[in-house]
Amino acid sequence: MEFNHFLSSYLRDPAYTGTRLYKDMVEQAVQAENCGYAGVSIPEHHLINILLVPSPLQMAVKIASATKRIELVTSIAVLPIRDMRVFAGEVVQASMLCDNRLVLGVGRGAFDYEVTRLGTPLSETKKKFEESLAVLEALLTREEVSWDGEYYRFDPITVMPRPDHPIELMLAVMVPEGIYHSAKKGYHVQTTPLGASHEVLLEQTSAFHRGIADGAGANRTNRLALQRGLYLARDTADARAKLELANDYYSRFDNVFYGPGIVDHGAIRPLPRNQTIEELGKSLIICEAAEMVDRLSAYAEAGIDEVIATSNFGQSQADTLDMMERFSAQVMPHFNNAREKSVA
Repeated sequence: MEFNHFLSSYLRDPAYTGTRLYKDMVEQAVQAENCGYAGVSIPEHHLINILLVPSPLQMAVKIASATKRIELVTSIAVLPIRDMRVFAGEVVQASMLCDNRLVLGVGRGAFDYEVTRLGTPLSETKKKFEESLAVLEALLTREEVSWDGEYYRFDPITVMPRPDHPIELMLAVMVPEGIYHSAKKGYHVQTTPLGASHEVLLEQTSAFHRGIADGAGANRTNRLALQRGLYLARDTADARAKLELANDYYSRFDNVFYGPGIVDHGAIRPLPRNQTIEELGKSLIICEAAEMVDRLSAYAEAGIDEVIATSNFGQSQADTLDMMERFSAQVMPHFNNAREKSVA
C-alpha cells in the first residue's frame, strides 16, 4: 500500500496570503518526494478559503518543476464548470510540462456554494459531468471529434498538440454503485467515507473489487485510492491539539459540504457541528505510531492500493513537514509489501 500527500491548501487566516500558502504547498510536495511518498494530490476549489486551488493544473506544473519522481494527481478537477474543448488542450499541455507524471483526477464538484455561483447547480452536475467526461476522453484520444449532446454541440475539431503519452484518469466517486461501474470500466477510483463508519469504507472497497472482477479482472491496472484525514502525533497531547484543529476545520467544511454555505468575503463561517469531537476522533486517524499502523493495516487488508493522507488541519508548516518525516520513518515501512501480501 502506497501513500500520497494531499496538499490541503487551507488558508485559515487570509492575512497569511495566498503567496505564502502556495509556497508551503510546493515545499510540502518536495518533502513528500524526499520522504518516499508515491505522489501528491492537488485539490480544486473556488471562492472559499479551504482546499483553495483555482487551477490544479497550474499547481501541478509548478510542483513538477521542483520535483523529479512523484506522481501529480488532481484531486479533483471539476469538469461541469469547464468547457472541455479548452480544458482538453490544457490537460495535454500540463501533462507534457509535468514530464507525463500527471494523473487527471476528475469529478462533478462537491460544494453547491461554488458550483452554483459558477453557473451549474449541484443538482445538474451529475448529468453534465457524465457528458463532459465523454467529451474529454474523445478529445484526448481521437482526432476530428464532433458532438451533438445536451451540453455540447460542435463540428469536428482536433485538440492540439496531440498527447504523446496516455493520460491516466481517476474518477472521484463515493457511492458504491458508482465505484463498481467506474472500476469495471477500468478507471482509477478515488473515494472517501468522510465521517461514515468503517463498514461504509468496506462497502466502497468491495464495490471496487467487484467491478474489477467483472471488468479487467486479474489483468487490471487501475487502482483504488482512499482519502483519509490522518496525522502522526508525537504524544497524546499533540494528538488532542491536532484533533481540536481538525474539529475547527470541519466546522467550516461541513458548512459548505452539507450546507447552508455561509461565506463571508471568501472565508467560510465556522458553524456548530452535529458530530462530537470524540466521534470525529474515531473517524480521523490522529494518533501515535503504533495505533496508526494498526488502523492503517485494516485498509491494506481490505485491498486499498493507496492512502491519500489529508494531514493539514491548520497547524504550522513546520509541524506539517516534521510530521511527514516522522510518518515516513515510523509508519510507511510497515506497508512496503502490504499490498502484495493482501492479494497473494
